[in-house]
Amino acid sequence: MQIPDKPQLEGLETKWQAIWDQQQTYRFVCDQSTSREQIYSIDTPPPTVSGSLHIGHVFSYTHTDLVARYQRMKGKRVFYPMGWDDNGLPTERRVQNYYAVKCNPELPYDPNYQPKYAGDVPKSLKVGDYDQISRKNFIELCGQLSTEDEKQFEKLWRYLGLSVDWSQNYQTIDQRSLQISQRAFIENYQAGQAYTKLAPGLWDVTFQTAVAQAEIEAREYPGFYHLLKFRTSKGDPVLIDTTRPELLAACVAVIVNPNDLRFKHLIGQTLISPLYDVEVPVFADEKVEVDKGTGVVMNCTFGDLVDVEWWRQFDLPNRTIIDRFGRILDFEPSWLATARAQNNYAQIKGLTINQARTKVVEQLRASSEMEGEPRPTLRMTNFFEKGDKPLEIVSSRQWYIGNGGTDPELNQQLIERGQALHFYPDFMRVRYNNWVQGLNGDWLISRQRFFGVPLPVWYPLDRQGEPLYDQPIVP
Repeated sequence: MQIPDKPQLEGLETKWQAIWDQQQTYRFVCDQSTSREQIYSIDTPPPTVSGSLHIGHVFSYTHTDLVARYQRMKGKRVFYPMGWDDNGLPTERRVQNYYAVKCNPELPYDPNYQPKYAGDVPKSLKVGDYDQISRKNFIELCGQLSTEDEKQFEKLWRYLGLSVDWSQNYQTIDQRSLQISQRAFIENYQAGQAYTKLAPGLWDVTFQTAVAQAEIEAREYPGFYHLLKFRTSKGDPVLIDTTRPELLAACVAVIVNPNDLRFKHLIGQTLISPLYDVEVPVFADEKVEVDKGTGVVMNCTFGDLVDVEWWRQFDLPNRTIIDRFGRILDFEPSWLATARAQNNYAQIKGLTINQARTKVVEQLRASSEMEGEPRPTLRMTNFFEKGDKPLEIVSSRQWYIGNGGTDPELNQQLIERGQALHFYPDFMRVRYNNWVQGLNGDWLISRQRFFGVPLPVWYPLDRQGEPLYDQPIVP
């Protein structure tokens, strides 16, 4: 064998990948003689197939591969699959932008449809000019583009020499994954763990979908404080600082801290809201921060998650005024009794949230029910992890699975199950405990999407053609 003067690196990856495939070097072998102790299983988080892999992916999966190789050297049979997370929001967004299409479920299927563009969409083309296509056509494009992206992902992983068992490849929306997910849902439903309800939930107005708690990111967002003048039945002013004056029409209560001597006399009384003249009760809760703003908080349906907590805690009415598109509802609120209130609301209905905020501030100035001018601030606001606009809280019907967020007994069981595990490093146990104990709602599993795993649920209709949600039908 001749040793070359210089190392020849070209073609090494292709050569050895072919040998590894031929010899099934990384094939996971499991038969009746294999004991559980012989197996080392790696739960590989499937990368989202909605763009290009970057150095962060490479860095992360290199770590995993080092562990896999070490365990093989110790004689373990390593189960190391690779999957692709190809369904849901990121894929739909990529397909829309790649082919310049929008899904319209009301359109019929066109078996001969061919998109005008394929990654070469002109920058001058506006989203409103995208082709509208049927749901089935849209799903076909999602599957088509995902398949092409996955080929590129696998090519890079193979080029890196990852010791993955490629015979165990899977997709999060292939037939096997779909059936497993649907069977699991049916088991959850039959065990009383899955349920549907109409309730306030976090909503992304861009992606048009409900968002689960685990998908939330808190980010700083610029805003303004507005000092509003509520008044007592005697006409005495009570000042409330808020960054969301556009929600005034949805105000259902005012909350103070029970230990705040400045406002203890208000507890159990009512205040009258500016612009809308609605009489709202005053409640006490220690969650109100005495040194934040004026120490008095208006509870609206719904500005944030604390509003939802108070709404449940004090059994308050739901006066939602924001729709799922991020606009003020175009309707006549029954709780607005005065002509002034109805006129003020008529001026904001149909507006976007920002437009409505500007209009309400104008109205407050004109009525002298705002003290001073808006003051700039940075506030922590919830965003969908893939979104770029603050989340709204919209009432919608969704499916949930109990995860201990509303069941203290289940929450404690999950803490105990965590204590039975070994964590490396050990401080991750504390992170797990904090996460479980911080759950304030059940796991929202339904999505208003096209390219995803459908929930296997149907509903009978009443004589008016309305769904009977309390009588769901499952296979």
